[in-house]
Amino acid sequence: MTIPNTLEGARQADARDPLASYRDQFLFPQNDADKVLYFTGNSLGLQARRSRTILMEELDDWARWGVDGHLEAERPWLSYHENFSAALARIVGAKESEVVAMNGLTTNLHLMMVSFYHPQGKRTKILCEGKAFPSDQYALHSQLRFHGLDPAEHLIEIMPDPETELIEEDRIIEAIDAHRDELALVMIGGVNYYTGQWFDMERITDAGKRAGAMVGWDLAHAAGNVPLELHKWNVDFAAWCGYKYLNSGPGGVSGVFVHEKHHGKADIPRFEGWWGHSKEDRFQMPDRFVPIPTAEAWQLSNAPVMAMAPLLASLELYEEVGMTALREKSLKLTAYLQSVIEDASRESGQNIRIITPKDAKRRGCQISISVPGKGKAAFKKLSEAGVIADWREPDVIRLAPVPLYNSFEDVYRFGQLLKEHLKD
Repeated sequence: MTIPNTLEGARQADARDPLASYRDQFLFPQNDADKVLYFTGNSLGLQARRSRTILMEELDDWARWGVDGHLEAERPWLSYHENFSAALARIVGAKESEVVAMNGLTTNLHLMMVSFYHPQGKRTKILCEGKAFPSDQYALHSQLRFHGLDPAEHLIEIMPDPETELIEEDRIIEAIDAHRDELALVMIGGVNYYTGQWFDMERITDAGKRAGAMVGWDLAHAAGNVPLELHKWNVDFAAWCGYKYLNSGPGGVSGVFVHEKHHGKADIPRFEGWWGHSKEDRFQMPDRFVPIPTAEAWQLSNAPVMAMAPLLASLELYEEVGMTALREKSLKLTAYLQSVIEDASRESGQNIRIITPKDAKRRGCQISISVPGKGKAAFKKLSEAGVIADWREPDVIRLAPVPLYNSFEDVYRFGQLLKEHLKD
């Protein structure tokens, strides 16, 4: 059903929205506007109201129990990371044994590459997307240098089309096939941070595996955003941050996926720590590492309980709603946002270029727009009017209408402000 670009049309869509009540489960920042229009869940998700409650419960247990909280706390700290496995597994399409919450995203990508990037003989190269998030580029470059390899020679970057700023999957597949005897690793961001393009992960994974390479994914902009089936797709590994769509708070805990076919291998290259050692005799302090036969083997240290508490609050909401319902609303929200942007472009006489795929199935809950010559000025005016969005050089505004807490009225109001400030 097409939603009319009117206030009444937006409010009717909100009245029909089965997820509308979840908006009240989050805290919105305030500024000079009556209420902000928050479209940066792709950078930092909002705080779930229950985050404070859960964090205070952990602080109270620390005060009450001290060290004994590892066993006596309401959620014992010794096994705290296990509280996240079921929800994360459902979000990324995995078995519970294949996921674990730990560390930060880039730390986890490095740990994964220690295990799954093995340059040998001719098979030394890594294939990635061009213009990936810089942290991925830094990680890949440094991994290559660590192995004594020159990134200029051993990193294959598939650059975006200069006209569309997108990367067609056919070009990725062609590059994989062209370098099939040289590839050690394919590692791409599941959803591109800049354009919001969602890659055909199943197809790319299949091509990489057929070429004999390991395949890993950075899911920073995909986890909690788009439906994933990592186990079914035969992905070797993946990592994601928790502070974007999963609302874990600034710098919040990351998560990893390791396919079960890699579990229980004592000889796999891995940076090891005591929290990855067998639970049966961990506290007997043996001098030989015996990996837990799950993704937990990649843990280094015990869970940072206070940092993980807000993630638990958010995942409770994910468990209630489910990715199917979130994706259904996401498709409607981005379609409506695309429509109001196109209306604003026509009515203001300004050329607003949407660089995110127009096909809703090829994007997450993000629309990135380019306003040549007026982008920075428009972004400044929108910010002053209460729109919290994200600016990326040279002229791109990223907007993420998150289905857990953004409304159709948010989108409508943004369209009106965009029209107004583009006419100035």
